[in-house]
Amino acid sequence: MDARIRAAREILGEQCVVLGHHYQRDEVIQFSDFQGDSWRLSELASQASGRYIIFCGVHFMAESADVLARPDQVVILPDLNAGCSMADMAEISQVEDAWEQFVRLGLTTGHGSGISPLTYMNSAAAIKAFVGERGGAVCTSSNARAAMEWAFARNEKIFFLPDQHLGRNTGYAMGIPLDEMVVWDPYQLQGGLSADSLRKASVILWKGHCSVHQRFLPEHVDRIRERHPGIHVIVHPECRWEVCQKADDTGSTDKLRRLVAEAPAGEKFAIGTEIHLVNRLAKEHPNKTVVTLNDSGCLCTTMYRISPQHLAWSLENLVEGTVVNQIKVRPAVKHWAKVALDRMLQIRG
Repeated sequence: MDARIRAAREILGEQCVVLGHHYQRDEVIQFSDFQGDSWRLSELASQASGRYIIFCGVHFMAESADVLARPDQVVILPDLNAGCSMADMAEISQVEDAWEQFVRLGLTTGHGSGISPLTYMNSAAAIKAFVGERGGAVCTSSNARAAMEWAFARNEKIFFLPDQHLGRNTGYAMGIPLDEMVVWDPYQLQGGLSADSLRKASVILWKGHCSVHQRFLPEHVDRIRERHPGIHVIVHPECRWEVCQKADDTGSTDKLRRLVAEAPAGEKFAIGTEIHLVNRLAKEHPNKTVVTLNDSGCLCTTMYRISPQHLAWSLENLVEGTVVNQIKVRPAVKHWAKVALDRMLQIRG
């Protein structure tokens, strides 16, 4: 399989760029031209000279790459079943219904006045477009605080989706009390919240989470400290608030990688994030102790769907002149999604 992939890549040459997310399995990521988180890879895709972009990640990432790509570029997802459970927890009709209820309660005029909508990068293009059209922006785990500060400068409330944990952890770090952050459940009447609690809330969090990071528990932190005295516990902000409070540091995928890379030899780390990244960091830094926070091994099963077989199939079809599994965002959705993504770039700046 490796030989077939290399042969196809040699034929395609610079026409094709392969992107590999940090959570991707080693058998696939070894063939990537670039490695990174979802935003970094989408940004690199838009700068690539090749016509074909094969995104070894999940669906929302490929959508973002298509939003940012040039008109002549084609984005391919090797397996269309590679989705994201968190992104799937916010369906566009549910979000539109929630917003209509905010309007009826007088919390917003409907066009971004009163509430600033923010969506995490881990969301469908339709959600990004919804936010962009209503004066909001996209954020990443690395710039969530800056995005919230930007949003509060415009309105007194934030509607944050789809990851409640990232929103709560970021808000709390900014000094927002937990009781001023409420969770909107799309499967309950009025989100399961009273009109009064919605009016008093500073942040309305969508009831969504990452199925990988949700699995890390406070007792895992206690257990790892008992087993490895002096170990540094670092976790992704998609983890529960209780876990982040017990950790020594929190940060995006890139920050977690940087903390390990910049530490002196002999340091010990327990990392609360996807197991492929943890194992890769352990291999890259043999002079340091790098272990997972949860011994059960928290695997992103949807990311794992991208296999060498899928990659070979996508490449060999391109060699034959056939495009398979193209991800193409509708023009109207693409426009507003790009507006939201462009605002995120401005916030980062």
